[in-house]
Amino acid sequence: MGKAQDLQPHIIVKGGEEVNTLEFEKITHQATISHLKDFTWWVRMAIYTFFVFSGQSAAILLGRLYYNKGGKNLWMATLVQFIGFPILIPYHCILSSKKIALDRNVNQPDASALAFMYLSFGVLLAADSFLYSIGLLYLPVSTFSLICASQLAFNAFFSFCLNAQKFTPCIVNSLVILTISSTLLVFHPNSVNLTGISKEKYTVGVICTVGASAGYGLMFSLTQFSFEKVLKSQTFVTVLEMIIYESLVATCATLVGLFISEEWQGLKREMEEFELGRSSYFLTLICTATAWQTFNIGAIGLIFEVSSLFSNVISASGLPLVPVLAVIFFKENMDGIKVIATVLALWGFASYLYQHYLDDLESKAEIKHVKEISMIPLLKEDNF
Repeated sequence: MGKAQDLQPHIIVKGGEEVNTLEFEKITHQATISHLKDFTWWVRMAIYTFFVFSGQSAAILLGRLYYNKGGKNLWMATLVQFIGFPILIPYHCILSSKKIALDRNVNQPDASALAFMYLSFGVLLAADSFLYSIGLLYLPVSTFSLICASQLAFNAFFSFCLNAQKFTPCIVNSLVILTISSTLLVFHPNSVNLTGISKEKYTVGVICTVGASAGYGLMFSLTQFSFEKVLKSQTFVTVLEMIIYESLVATCATLVGLFISEEWQGLKREMEEFELGRSSYFLTLICTATAWQTFNIGAIGLIFEVSSLFSNVISASGLPLVPVLAVIFFKENMDGIKVIATVLALWGFASYLYQHYLDDLESKAEIKHVKEISMIPLLKEDNF
């Protein structure tokens, strides 16, 4: 009887609910595995964040360099934002075989749903990128980059509607501060005409940049929604597929616009008149395309790992770095308003990061509590 009793699963009563100790052991085992994965998760987060910061800063600065040295083609400036996707294909091919082996018994999403999703995302990406190209043409780099951070407010709204995003005081504080930081320069009296642009074109630049920010805010939320409801996959291959397919559609859409507008006819002349030379013209475009793909990997990776709102917070936090770099490379003014905007952005980022630190502490406390409860039956056995 004693041995038979020992083989029986223990029952723990807590809060009126009966829980099998075998389930607790399973939970504890999963918690231990989760704890071991914490380090690799933070490494991935650090890599994605670095990709967002470096790719975004380099892409915006190279885009301004293209315009400053004689580039005038809006469609070409748009095209380089996603035409670099072929560099991801070899890596995708290497990983996809492993994914097939793991996902043989997993229900795959409907092909028509995937086609519609990638087609919609690609067209939206092309439209947003074209608006951003107009904004970068008519605005100083510092003003453009900080206005771009307004997409955080749009993304917060869409995340609340589509992704059931919960707002804590720290997150609200982060959103408010980052939004103030991003819009501060819009009303800065010295922002207009810094680059010889008329007030009308400056206004067009602001409107296009804000419109593109709204579009990207929506796209980030839709991307998270797709990961959760359509793709339902937990592999990095899914991230690569998302980037490759939507970039392919966006590239096709932009090429159609390039040829319909007949701006392709002026590309040869633009290459010859580029101030840094023809080879530098190609190098600028290639580096810009590579930088944007680096940013895309980081941004979508953060959506995959955490949420669209978190990815947008990281992106918005990196934008204030651009005005500092613009001062170094393009000799732009770094006045008091820009310094304040930069400090506010860093503060907002720290507030959001602190919220995730609190969430991590709460998660670890819950795991510890589960382990302590699972030990109660063993202690009772020792007493008997």
